[in-house]
Amino acid sequence: MALFVHKYGGTSMGSTERIRSVAQRVAKWARAGHRMVVVPSAMSGETNRLLALAKELAPASPTPQSLREQDAIASTGEQVSVGLLALALQAQGVPAVSYAGWQVPIVTDDAFTKARIQRIDDARVRADLDAGKVVIITGFQGIDEAGDLTTLGRGGSDTSAVAVAAALRADECLIFTDVDGVYTTDPRIVPEARRLATVSFEEMLEMASLGSKVLQIRAVEFAGKYKVPLRVLSSFTSWDIDLQEEAQSGTLITFEEDEKMEKAVVSGIAFNRDEAKITVMGVPDRPGIAFQILGPVAEANIDVDVIIQNVSHDGRTDFSFTVNRGDYARTIDLLMNKVIPATGAAQVIGDAKICKVSIVGIGMRSHVGVASKMFRTLSEEGINIQMISTSEIKTSVVIDEKYMELAVRALHKAFDLDAASIAAE
Repeated sequence: MALFVHKYGGTSMGSTERIRSVAQRVAKWARAGHRMVVVPSAMSGETNRLLALAKELAPASPTPQSLREQDAIASTGEQVSVGLLALALQAQGVPAVSYAGWQVPIVTDDAFTKARIQRIDDARVRADLDAGKVVIITGFQGIDEAGDLTTLGRGGSDTSAVAVAAALRADECLIFTDVDGVYTTDPRIVPEARRLATVSFEEMLEMASLGSKVLQIRAVEFAGKYKVPLRVLSSFTSWDIDLQEEAQSGTLITFEEDEKMEKAVVSGIAFNRDEAKITVMGVPDRPGIAFQILGPVAEANIDVDVIIQNVSHDGRTDFSFTVNRGDYARTIDLLMNKVIPATGAAQVIGDAKICKVSIVGIGMRSHVGVASKMFRTLSEEGINIQMISTSEIKTSVVIDEKYMELAVRALHKAFDLDAASIAAE
């Protein structure tokens, strides 16, 4: 008797009709003899509605106390979802019980709005599973050591589901969403994009970190750390689809690199609009200057991505990096008020209208000339590259946001990603 964790996104839980469909799908798996844990998101749009209410009343600059209250508010969306799904399953004649994160408990640190899971006590969940119940646990939230509700940040329900699967040593974690798998790129930009039957963990981790919205990066990190088999599939197929067919559908994130996968030099094109570039100009070129700039940024819990330090001239240099666009204004303010006075840098300039486009593929390890082909393709389209970042299996470029879709389409075509040989038939 296998143990599965199902995660359902906000669109899958978007109405009572959709919740009923989710309940019918879960009931199908439970009646087949599987032990089932379900982690649903809040109903579509609910978290945004709650946070908008908080924003009307909260101070412009958030304080630790206001972030605490914001988490208390935002966490209620998932609590509604688990209760409704439990009722829908009970109406199907399936024993079910719902839990909020604090009832499990899912223990996190105290970084409100961006908390990280530290441990999960699975005793209560296992007891219910042994009693034949479907267990439904809120995604996106937990509780810190002080007993305060915390949330894991956007996309946190994916992380919750994978963490629960890891704690329970589930046979597989299935992420049901509004797409039917992982594609070579976003089909809304490139209609010829194809669904991948399998993708390596490393590739998925890069894609998630580079802007792919299919899976949240922390969920992929959890899956990699604890070797949780992960599958992305659609919740919009009919709930009564054959169980075996459903269990083999979507995209499997695998830890094995087979020969078929290695044939694809580049497996996908990822992109991220939510980027902003910041340059600290006239920085003294001395040991430790990078830490003096980025240390305060890290302490403010702001993630930094691409980093470039220019060649020194007359003992001064320019230091550029990218942050999430939502952190742009806060980062500029921090640099102006703390870093400039401390370092003696000349000024800070920024650009919030840039994006990052990346090629990803484990085949890049064993093929030369991949990056140069990328650069040539962008050059032929008249697209200027502002920054470059590389790893063994990806190359990323920062470009003007207005060229993003053109770049994605051109690269998708240049690397033959619409070829059926690398995609699911």
